[in-house]
Amino acid sequence: MEEPTQPIETAHSIDIKKEKLYYKAETGYLPLKDEEGNIKANIFYTAYFKDSNKKISKRPITFAFNGGPGSSSIWLHIGALGPKRVEISEEGEPTKPPYNFVDNEYTWLDRTDLVFIDPVTTGYSRALENEEKKYHEFKKDIESVGDFIRRFVDKKKRWGSPKYIAGESYGTTRAAGLSGYLQDRYGMYLNGIMLLSAVTNFQTISFDSGNDLPYLLFLPSYTATAYYHDKLEGDLNKDLEDTLKEVKEFVIDDYSVALMKGNKLKRKERKRIVRKLSDYTGLSERYIENTNLRINIYQFTKELLRDQSKSLGRLDSRVRGENTRDIGEYNDFDPSYNKSIYGTFSTCLNDYLLRELKYENELPYEVLTGRVHPWDFSEKSNQYVEVSSTLTEAIHKNPHLKVWIANGYYDLATPFFATEYTVNHMEVAEGLRDNIKLTYYNAGHMMYIHMSSLKKLKNDFQKFLN
Repeated sequence: MEEPTQPIETAHSIDIKKEKLYYKAETGYLPLKDEEGNIKANIFYTAYFKDSNKKISKRPITFAFNGGPGSSSIWLHIGALGPKRVEISEEGEPTKPPYNFVDNEYTWLDRTDLVFIDPVTTGYSRALENEEKKYHEFKKDIESVGDFIRRFVDKKKRWGSPKYIAGESYGTTRAAGLSGYLQDRYGMYLNGIMLLSAVTNFQTISFDSGNDLPYLLFLPSYTATAYYHDKLEGDLNKDLEDTLKEVKEFVIDDYSVALMKGNKLKRKERKRIVRKLSDYTGLSERYIENTNLRINIYQFTKELLRDQSKSLGRLDSRVRGENTRDIGEYNDFDPSYNKSIYGTFSTCLNDYLLRELKYENELPYEVLTGRVHPWDFSEKSNQYVEVSSTLTEAIHKNPHLKVWIANGYYDLATPFFATEYTVNHMEVAEGLRDNIKLTYYNAGHMMYIHMSSLKKLKNDFQKFLN
């Protein structure tokens, strides 16, 4: 593999709160090399550096990526953190093509330099021919992104900078893994980790036979969804947060006990649980009986609006999609991805790289690729993938490490109550539990496509830094 060409550098400015922010963008490859200096992979990145009187070696720097596995960093890059963002409506509804990007007045660049990383096979990142599969593995993925961060910090002489990591979705799994890898391998202690739509314990989201946990932890998100679509009745339809508090208490005190009892659950008690589940989900009692009190995400998103020939999004359950057929338990596609964001983000990112950042590449930009599958979890064979313990250990070794977790109420990919459960079961020392903060948004998995949530996300980020 040949040495890549030098990154492209461009100068820009945007207005934030009536003040001009000047910055430089750098777009290109950083090669990963073995100890003999041979290139193993070229990692594509886009970095932004604020023009500042402050010594650059002391300015905060944040490394950001998305998840998948198989996702590029496109979503955080031009959806939330970067100086440009896709143009969206107030509620995140897609605009008509061709799509536009605009200045992002809620960029994080005024507070931290930003580096957006595309893991191997995503974006423009590629490994040696016939070697890419090695990077499509739980541990190797963490190591390769960690090696990129170490090399970038070396190259830019940023060891003295406060360092942060921002990950979304499976990127939160990677980020939690990196909290341990960077400390233990390179002695690189982080100042903070930002987890957007987190999953650090896969048992909480895996609807497997014999695993009742997800049925419990998804219920509050089902309730929020039913609330949004006006499927709740009476007091449940008044204040969402009050309703969610009631539902979480029901899960802990009643629903979990009912599932624990299994076939020993008395008929009278079963009827009460069915009635409550119907109240909290907007689904019929008969349907809930037919699921044996266990409603998985696919059933819920197909059933709630079946009478309207509509299905709901997994990434954002506010979004409705059209059903080709009303039978069955599975949607034709996820409307909150295919309908709402894929075309918009893909178009804007390609246009932005070419016109604004002056970067050209003959490869297709892999937004969310299936070429990484099947993803190799053999490192965690015969167990659920779990990295919350890695994060716990990282906090114990570095008591100054702060963690911020952002949650969308309408996220059915990584539901907020599953995150609360995971955090509450982390064995963090009592005096360090305040190192972890959770915030909530009236939006989905990518809460930043909802304008008021994008604003709140920036405000919460600033509070986290302070």
